[in-house]
Amino acid sequence: MKILIAPAPYKGSMTASKAASCIAAGLREALPNAQLIILPVADGGEGTVEALVAATGGRMVHQKVDGPLGDTVEASYGLCDDGTTAVIEMAAACGLSLLHLDARNPLLTSSYGAGQMIADAAGRGVRRVILGVGGSATVDGGVGLAQALGIRFSDEYGEEVRRGGQGLLEVVANDASHMLPAIRDIEFLVACDVNNPLLGAQGAAQVYGPQKGATAEMIMVLEKGLANVCRLLEQQCGRELATVPGAGAGGGLLLPLLAFARTRIEPGSEIVLTACQFTRWLSGCDLVITGEGRLDNQSVFGKAPVGVAREAKKQNIPVIALAGSIGNEAQAVHREGITAFISALHVPVKESDLAERGPVMLKESARELGYILKLAGQLRKGCDAFF
Repeated sequence: MKILIAPAPYKGSMTASKAASCIAAGLREALPNAQLIILPVADGGEGTVEALVAATGGRMVHQKVDGPLGDTVEASYGLCDDGTTAVIEMAAACGLSLLHLDARNPLLTSSYGAGQMIADAAGRGVRRVILGVGGSATVDGGVGLAQALGIRFSDEYGEEVRRGGQGLLEVVANDASHMLPAIRDIEFLVACDVNNPLLGAQGAAQVYGPQKGATAEMIMVLEKGLANVCRLLEQQCGRELATVPGAGAGGGLLLPLLAFARTRIEPGSEIVLTACQFTRWLSGCDLVITGEGRLDNQSVFGKAPVGVAREAKKQNIPVIALAGSIGNEAQAVHREGITAFISALHVPVKESDLAERGPVMLKESARELGYILKLAGQLRKGCDAFF
């Protein structure tokens, strides 16, 4: 039996690589003769850099950048395809995970560090940037990112505006003439699994602002500020940006890239699976095992396990998902190609204990799944007519 093991990260518990190792270890106990192929995947959020670097034999670049509140943080991104492609997760520089809960304030948090990572990659001569925009702590319309790339946003006194959402309403002019020249030659491929526009009830401030610490009053300020910056950028680039599907992702991070660079927004799982050459690894497999921290009715909207299942379905390969937990209407994933799903949590586990207990439970679940597969093979041999 040839089995492809392709899980996504289990948030709060383990990386995709760790999850894949746990699943493989469990299966080997029950199926010692099975051929196991390990291919961690992601959907543009957490784990995207790790998955692509591992799949392509790339390398990591470590860099000190400005964190969401301006303090120095150690961030990493990947270089793949002989150094021509950079894989960057904006959350590495300005993510929610870098802040304590009481420090979340999108009026103050900036995407400047994400721009520093892009600038560093541009200086290394990359021709393409795969950018993951999930998990950000910012709603600054990408102004911080743009400032790090040399684009100037000035107030009524001609001074650079303050970083963070607080500076958006201060902007009265912007100047892209000093943007790093290499940026215009880079193709930006944005891994994004949401279609939210920039403004309005489904926009960056109103939908994602609260989880980043915004109060009702802050949301009103951010909404007006985003509209202000968007209007200026639209005037400069000559096209509408506010209604672009996905423009609201990452707190409007993509605005300057949509205005001044060659930028495409695509489903994150599709980008990752294509870059990993997933269909090549899938060839000849009898079974695929995938998984993530939670499987529910939202999994069908661009999540990595469903992306895996859709590709496997094209080749009539069954897929089993080992999920940390099973949520509402998870049966929706059956239509997308997940043949069966199993919860890896044998008993309720506190979130604070997931990192310690999750990997053990996942391995045990994979082992039991292996015994079920072994039994199924034995039954088939004796009951071919039944099957």
